[in-house]
Amino acid sequence: MAITAAQVKDLREMTGAGMMDCKNVLVEAGGDMDKAVELLREKGLAKAAKKAGRIAAQGLVRVNFGADNKTASIIEVNSETDFVAKNEEFLEFVGKLADIALEKDIADMDAFMATPYADEGSVQDVLGNKIARIGENMNVRRFERFAEAGCVYAGYTHGAGTIGVVVGFKTDAAAADIATMGKDVAMQIASMNPKFIREDQVDADYIESERKILTQQALNEGKAPEMVDKIVTGKIKKEIKEVCLIEQKFVKDGELTVKQYVDGVAKELGKSIEIASMIRYEVGEGIEKEEVDFAEEVARQISG
Repeated sequence: MAITAAQVKDLREMTGAGMMDCKNVLVEAGGDMDKAVELLREKGLAKAAKKAGRIAAQGLVRVNFGADNKTASIIEVNSETDFVAKNEEFLEFVGKLADIALEKDIADMDAFMATPYADEGSVQDVLGNKIARIGENMNVRRFERFAEAGCVYAGYTHGAGTIGVVVGFKTDAAAADIATMGKDVAMQIASMNPKFIREDQVDADYIESERKILTQQALNEGKAPEMVDKIVTGKIKKEIKEVCLIEQKFVKDGELTVKQYVDGVAKELGKSIEIASMIRYEVGEGIEKEEVDFAEEVARQISG
């Protein structure tokens, strides 16, 4: 009997197994959904379903660069434990996904998950198979590709991949000429986590929100109402210097701002250099992590 795409989709959602695995067992089961689920369980391919609800907040960030650093990519893939994040199979998987993100101009995560992964099916198929084989929930969380004309990209990966940064420079200089400077700026971003590159990029809503908060703080502290506006304006200017990359004090030389450091390198090279883009991924940021009471968990396991 002919197996429909809807049947494959339903079985995949029920079990978390790969698309091709779902199609194959449906054919084998003659379209019987219950039998297909049993077959997947027998083959060990439905294990992913139980694990799919577990929180994956560990993992790796990978950055990747194309020829002459004219393109770049960054990707975060999560696992449940740091142990699996160091697994050779997981490392290879994340590396290949970073290659896919770099080589293909993919619109969004749905398209990324549907992208072919070698000859093993789609990225989604391979992910499901690895969840079943490795024994932990995993998740391809986010990715970004950079390929702006006239830009050269640099990056930095902290530790084994807990933080990754890509920064783009609008310049005629070669990647090798700005390699040290590029890494320095990327390390600055990793360390200081700026929200914007320059002041004119600061969102007006962000400033207005900060102004309201700081105004109320000043009033609560008993500041004279006629002085509050001046106090708040001063605090906002100071805060902008802290959240804008080029205004930050350069971590390797506190006598310079990041802009002054970059301008100094540009002057030495005799070429204009402007920071055009940046992105910073930190593994698990923003994921609500489950608090585990290990004593309770052990007791629960002992009781059956």
